[in-house]
Amino acid sequence: MLNPEQIAQDAAAAFAATDDPDALEQVKARFLGKSGQITELLKGMAALSPEEKKSTGAAINRAKTAIEEALNSRREAIRQVALEARLAGESLDVTLPGRGEIRGGLHPVTRTLERIETLFRSIGFEVADGPEIEADFQNFTALNTPEDHPARSMHDTFYLLDEHGKLAEDILLRTHTSPIQVRYMQAHVARYAHLETMPEIRIIAPGRVYRVDSDATHSPMFHQVEGLWIGKDVSFADLKGVIADFLRRFFESDDLEVRFRPSFFPFTEPSAEIDVAFMSGALKGRWLEIAGCGMVHPNVLRHAGIDPEKYIGFAFGMGPDRLTMLRYGVNDLRLFFDGDLRFLRQFV
Repeated sequence: MLNPEQIAQDAAAAFAATDDPDALEQVKARFLGKSGQITELLKGMAALSPEEKKSTGAAINRAKTAIEEALNSRREAIRQVALEARLAGESLDVTLPGRGEIRGGLHPVTRTLERIETLFRSIGFEVADGPEIEADFQNFTALNTPEDHPARSMHDTFYLLDEHGKLAEDILLRTHTSPIQVRYMQAHVARYAHLETMPEIRIIAPGRVYRVDSDATHSPMFHQVEGLWIGKDVSFADLKGVIADFLRRFFESDDLEVRFRPSFFPFTEPSAEIDVAFMSGALKGRWLEIAGCGMVHPNVLRHAGIDPEKYIGFAFGMGPDRLTMLRYGVNDLRLFFDGDLRFLRQFV
């Protein structure tokens, strides 16, 4: 019969001479496998006397424990060697400069909106806000837009569905930010109803608006900034002064011309389109439409609860998306909303 102690010594020596994890498992089978030496010793105990079984069994168990400890120790040693080799191969040079994160920045249209708000705040205008889901009254009726106006068609305006899945003709995505003006005027009148003369209203209303339109210069979702100044002695001359001053400050140039061209809007009378011409650069001498404006129609004032015999004012509306295109020399509005980081990183 083989000597258990000798088998344990042979196993420890065989493990120590092995550096490969797979080879180590094969060596283990030679001593502890189904046909291994320790297993053969256990099978041979059947022919021993009870006294011999007791002493021999204890010796075999000691040998088996010693072999398992030597095996686990060698497994750990091989694992440590492999880990150290991997760490050495993947070591980092901490003296190298860090890669750093790519800097983010504001969207160019957001930059334009913030610039517009800053310029108008500097001359006493407040910034007003309102809901993007609007009622028909605020979006059309209160703005003197008749029921047969094309803008009320579902082909031009995004109407919403009611809770039963049917078209709700009185709920829509606002087509302009003019409803903010209506809501502000109504709240202003209620706030100062106790006064004989209410304070002036001087606001701009920036925000997203929605129309069924899409091409190089139009988007189904775009931005608008509308302005409103209501008081006792507000004139068209004030309107011209405010707009001309804003455009020269926005484009940081006195080298441009501004003209007011007669037009028509349901909510203003008289009405005008605002054009600008740059006197230098790629757009030199070319007239570009920038905004629409006019004196607030008496019907709009009445819908807001303001007496048109006592108060008068002007309103204007401009597209900050188009102003952004002019300011940065972009010729396709859709680039602003495609989410292409290669395009947007130019403005960081």
